[in-house]
Amino acid sequence: MKTLANPKTLKHSIAIKMLCLATLTSVLFFGCRKESDPMADKPDAPSSGMSVKAKPDITVQQGGSIQSAVDAAEPGSLIKIMPGVYNESIMVTKEGITIKGTGNVIINNPGELEDGINVRPGANNFTLENVTIQNFKENGVFLVRVDNFVLRNVTTTNNGEYGLFPVVCTNGKIEHCTASGHSDTGIYVGQSTDIEISHSTAFANVLGIEVENCSRVKVSQNHTYDNVTGILAVLLPQLSRKESSDIWISKNIVSDNNHINFAPQDGGFESVVPSGVGILIVGTDRTTVEQNQVNGNKFIGIGVFSALTIGQLANIPPEAFDIEPNADFAKILNNNLVKNGAGPSPLPFLPAVDLIWDGSGTANCWSGNNFTSSVPSPLPSCN
Repeated sequence: MKTLANPKTLKHSIAIKMLCLATLTSVLFFGCRKESDPMADKPDAPSSGMSVKAKPDITVQQGGSIQSAVDAAEPGSLIKIMPGVYNESIMVTKEGITIKGTGNVIINNPGELEDGINVRPGANNFTLENVTIQNFKENGVFLVRVDNFVLRNVTTTNNGEYGLFPVVCTNGKIEHCTASGHSDTGIYVGQSTDIEISHSTAFANVLGIEVENCSRVKVSQNHTYDNVTGILAVLLPQLSRKESSDIWISKNIVSDNNHINFAPQDGGFESVVPSGVGILIVGTDRTTVEQNQVNGNKFIGIGVFSALTIGQLANIPPEAFDIEPNADFAKILNNNLVKNGAGPSPLPFLPAVDLIWDGSGTANCWSGNNFTSSVPSPLPSCN
């Protein structure tokens, strides 16, 4: 992902500006290559609008080809994969396809392929279950403009930038999945609506879970640990979707996200995000962060920021921002924050704390949290 950052200043403006400068500048310099709609110059693929009648199951034995089974399948087919290692990449273009592993199924990069599974526009009602996808150059599972998808019990390991990567999608569920070893984000959702991420684990990524330019997304009962940043909800400029709202981050365990940043140095935001951040909210509206256990993140437990200050600091003209950049109506409620901000701070003049806010936006509030340190102190309470 690539980002930018904050406006107004409060008592601690110097500290906040340093945070934003170090973490959120690069989106306007590096652009939003991966997060831009890859089909923006093409018309939406039509959906049938009808339920797809179930077809006879197709079984792929070890040594067979999953792609050949997908090619031969009719819309609405269930493709069962027998245990084994399958050295291939798969593309899905038909509606109603279910790919389900039975036992230990590994989809491995046979060479220099970019995506493990690529689900294209119009392949709605897609389900992927019980598979491991590993060692692809860019993405483990890549979905574009897919309505009604389920990713369940999917493990993605060392797939370049992203593990699970739905973009411009609707009505999706990501549940009981695991993502590790990605130089951008383990579990990413971009420019999408009505998505649920639950009971999943992200570790040893730069960003564990990221929700970017999305609305009506629930991130609940996940575990993110040993990432650079655990969970990020963000609104970025220069993307086709100009708003992000109604994000719910609840009942997650966000612990010890202190991994050294291993993103490529010529990357975007992910290459400069400081280590030690638990949950970060940037520019999204009506975001609720509630009943999370946030522990042992050495820099920041939970932070709330705007997206404009960095433009001022970097001498980027205001007209470059095509979004309303402030995080408005954020509610940070009943979180338990323990041993965050143990520091030292990786950025000069910025305190390492449990809770931090840059003072921007409207009606942001904090109530019922268990914490030791905050900037500012006190934080505005919720009525």
